[in-house]
Amino acid sequence: MSGGGTGGHVFPALAVARVLREGGHRVLFVGTREGMESRLVPDAGFEIEFIRSGGLKRVGLRRQIQTAALLPASIGAAWQLLKRFRPGAVFSMGSYVAGPVMAAALLCGIPLVVMEPNALPGLANRRVGGRVYRALVGFEATRAWFPPGKCEVTGLPVRAEFFDIPLKREGIFTVVITGGSRGARTLNRSSLESWELFRESATPIRIVHQTGAAEYESVAKVFSIAGIEGEVVPFIRDMPEAFSNADLVVGRAGAGAINEIAAARMASVLVPLPFAADDHQRRNAEVLLEAAAAHMVLDREMNGERLFQEIESLRENPGELDKMRARVRQFARPGAAERAAEILEEAAVAGKKL
Repeated sequence: MSGGGTGGHVFPALAVARVLREGGHRVLFVGTREGMESRLVPDAGFEIEFIRSGGLKRVGLRRQIQTAALLPASIGAAWQLLKRFRPGAVFSMGSYVAGPVMAAALLCGIPLVVMEPNALPGLANRRVGGRVYRALVGFEATRAWFPPGKCEVTGLPVRAEFFDIPLKREGIFTVVITGGSRGARTLNRSSLESWELFRESATPIRIVHQTGAAEYESVAKVFSIAGIEGEVVPFIRDMPEAFSNADLVVGRAGAGAINEIAAARMASVLVPLPFAADDHQRRNAEVLLEAAAAHMVLDREMNGERLFQEIESLRENPGELDKMRARVRQFARPGAAERAAEILEEAAVAGKKL
């Protein structure tokens, strides 16, 4: 299993790994010591080996040169690990650490299964797209990047609790604002700027805002005197519970967020991270926008007034909220982890026959 750096890469891989472990398989992760996998994988009880690797996208020229110089050694280290572990198949969630592992798998003739949850595949998956055993994708449009017959829309593994959330039908209108585990400066600033507008309009509203650790204290201090019902927290530990009490979600458009919103049938206002590799968050949001399943506001256009307007327009139009909830569910894919595990087992059997 490879793919790391952020929770968005690690958590889905762990979900697949758990299914494989329950089926009696041994699982090895390959990652870097700097990524979140170095902590999350051992905590989940799985083996992990480390290689050195770095990014090529949206980094400076010096970093690109360093990464390029490191690449042969990274592929060599991954090749040695695969030769020693002798896996039946390799599973990749993408990210910079996955590139050397995928290259080594192809060199060793080991079947490679990639999961690409974004509408626009990452650089590593685009490079190996023609040689994968199977590509598991999150959107129909992503099929175009992989060979016919080698691609399946499975979605991204999402906790079962998201699929079981009942629609909220009563109580004060509640908005969950989240920029992910680390927060988002644009959303923090816009939320803070909107509180005076909500107070002046006497809007009956409750706001639950996840700021991330870095800006929590400054935002929470202002919220405490803003006169708005709700809470500001550095991290929402139980997001399914937060969704179950919400009418609307305002957040980024990473693959994990999109799949959780779809599974929970949440109406949403998506604010794509402008610095995401290949602007993939914008494309994710556009897919939902084209299906009238979400609203989208570009990061540069988001401020307190725009946030206030987006929330008010939807709060005053419950019919539009209901339509968004119904339309977004088409993007929900239960059983993604189980399906990925099945395909890995199939790939391992096919690899033995080569």
